Amino acid sequence: MNRRLLMFLIPGFALAAGALAVRGPSLWRDYTAALSRRSAPLYAPRVRMAGGNEPPAPRVAPELEQLEPAALELAARYAAEHQSRALIVARHDHIVFERYFDGSRFETMTDAQMFTPLLGALATGVAISHRRIGWPEEPLGLLLAEWRNDPRGQITVGNLLAQASGLAPEGGLGAVEDLRQAVLALPAAGAPGVTRLEQAADPQLLALALERATGAPYADYLSTTLWRRLGAADAWWWFDHPGGMPHAACCLFAQQGDWIRVGQMMASEGIYRGAQLIRPGWVSYLRTPTKSDPDYGRFVRIANAPDAGSEPYAARDSYRIAGRGGHRLWIVPSLGLVILCTGPAQGRDAQWDDSRIPNLIIRGARDFTPPPVQPGAALSTIVPGH
Repeated sequence: MNRRLLMFLIPGFALAAGALAVRGPSLWRDYTAALSRRSAPLYAPRVRMAGGNEPPAPRVAPELEQLEPAALELAARYAAEHQSRALIVARHDHIVFERYFDGSRFETMTDAQMFTPLLGALATGVAISHRRIGWPEEPLGLLLAEWRNDPRGQITVGNLLAQASGLAPEGGLGAVEDLRQAVLALPAAGAPGVTRLEQAADPQLLALALERATGAPYADYLSTTLWRRLGAADAWWWFDHPGGMPHAACCLFAQQGDWIRVGQMMASEGIYRGAQLIRPGWVSYLRTPTKSDPDYGRFVRIANAPDAGSEPYAARDSYRIAGRGGHRLWIVPSLGLVILCTGPAQGRDAQWDDSRIPNLIIRGARDFTPPPVQPGAALSTIVPGH
């Protein structure tokens, strides 16, 4: 077996071995369970998404970006203690810190896990700026001919972004041979926009809506409007069948370090290395709380509601990319700070604190000003060690 094929297969075998025991939303269970019903190689067929294949952001010493090396070392130690594969920190368009574990490196190919649906949300902003989609609340009935006279056509693009379509849990998109047909056949289970449900149907429908709106295959549109322009390396989509459609909810294989580029663009409100890749205001829209679940924006978990057992984020505008699995991408726009920590597909251990790494680094920024103490706030959230 050649090294290139082995490089792609190893993450898949690790995913299959570790994730089968995970309990959670149907999205993750269905994709992992589907592996046992598909013939080898795992996640086949794969189709290349061309990237720009450009070098990453310039690397500079942490001190040049006003970050304390000691704080970064503490964050790296915590990452290592919890089976992380990489910790990469960027600030103001520079990479200031990197630490890799178990032989991985910036270029290591990994399953993007639940970072994958974020690409559809970002591409939607591009499609709106291209006037291919009229507005975020455009009904799907205007984009999907099959639903033009169907009550499900009242589901909006915004509902899909909020993961609140109201469709019944799909129960197995990871195993179907025709994603377009399968997702269009899903019945409604409730009113759209009411309840957030993390499942594969919504990002898959969003990808289909983008195909119809732009007239381009989903993977091609992402390549030309986003992935290449970020300078990311070639990545690989898992397709339902040759000539079919990529799984938009999960399992893009890409260099793990390339996700720091995505975070840098989001921290700069759609600007990457001086170029406006996404319309101004779109990233802010993605991280605005939704009516269906105020703890979340659109494929983004906002910082005002940290996970159970975690302290609040030190910077109030911090947020992270939402979803199951071990990958984390924290973004702090006020500090121009992006933190990527990759990890196992089965998720983090029970002792993992989702605010520990970002708070160590945020408080290690020499120009960080803690927010005013709120009445009744614990002193330890403002002054570490108290």
